[in-house]
Amino acid sequence: MDLSHNLLFFLFLILASAIHGIRGDAMVSGTVFCDQCKDGQRSVFDYPIYGIKVMMVCADSNGQMTMSREETTNWFGNYVMKFDGTPDLSNCYAQVSSNGEGSNGCGVGAGPAQKLRLMFRLFDMEIYNVDSLLSQPAEPMSFCQRSTNPVPAPLNPVKPPPALVSPAAPPRFKLPPLPKLPPLPPMPPLPFLEASACTHQNWTMAEYKCYWRAVNPDTKVGVAFGLVAARRYGTDMTLWQALQGRGDPYKTLLREGTTALLNSYNSLQFPFNALSVVTHMNWALMGSQRAVLLTALRFIRANYGSGHATCKFTPCK
Repeated sequence: MDLSHNLLFFLFLILASAIHGIRGDAMVSGTVFCDQCKDGQRSVFDYPIYGIKVMMVCADSNGQMTMSREETTNWFGNYVMKFDGTPDLSNCYAQVSSNGEGSNGCGVGAGPAQKLRLMFRLFDMEIYNVDSLLSQPAEPMSFCQRSTNPVPAPLNPVKPPPALVSPAAPPRFKLPPLPKLPPLPPMPPLPFLEASACTHQNWTMAEYKCYWRAVNPDTKVGVAFGLVAARRYGTDMTLWQALQGRGDPYKTLLREGTTALLNSYNSLQFPFNALSVVTHMNWALMGSQRAVLLTALRFIRANYGSGHATCKFTPCK
């Protein structure tokens, strides 16, 4: 076991002892997409939608409703519902209930309800996930009409006329052989397709600033992570300042979450994509301090390569 594995193992023991005895809770999360083609399933045309209300309903064995909760999606189309303690959510369903501000007319209809799925249970904390929910416009978009309303085949198809046979075939001409093309040069390496994980120290080095993609050091934390993060860290904090945070669980979470976001933009094989980094950050910030510590630990492990990836940075030219 190398030094990084030992460091992560001892850090986990410290966090486990620190969060021992804290009251458990449960969280339910998911995403609502605008079903532009009204085909009842996710497609390349669908996108996460803001301002949609989601209703979660739980029923007992007799079909009687025992609990319900409603939440509205954020700018990324995500919703999170938090429950104190560890209630039984095994027979609960979530469905789009109505549209709200920001739905842009894509809240007229609702797709099928989805059952809650238990993702993991740890330290009396339960995390549930819901498959993508769909919100639909009044009519399919114009670019969907061709695929959703195909033209029926004719009942009596017209047979093509028989081919005419020429009395004599024209003479064939033999073309001269083409010259051989020179071999193609080798393809340059594609760093985005390689597995790469870099720590926050790497991202603060001046020689690696060309690897900042989609966001820059002056991007505000609230812009990158949403309103929940803006309320916690303020509207003036930048991502560059976020990488300096230490000594506090929430600052550690922001530092490692920012690092994970940068790694997700830099490597397709990073364990988290950009949307999941933002989602996990919001889950943690809306949960308990234990959720903050556990999420920070997951980001730390991913940013250190999880034992199989290294930082593929080379100095910028």
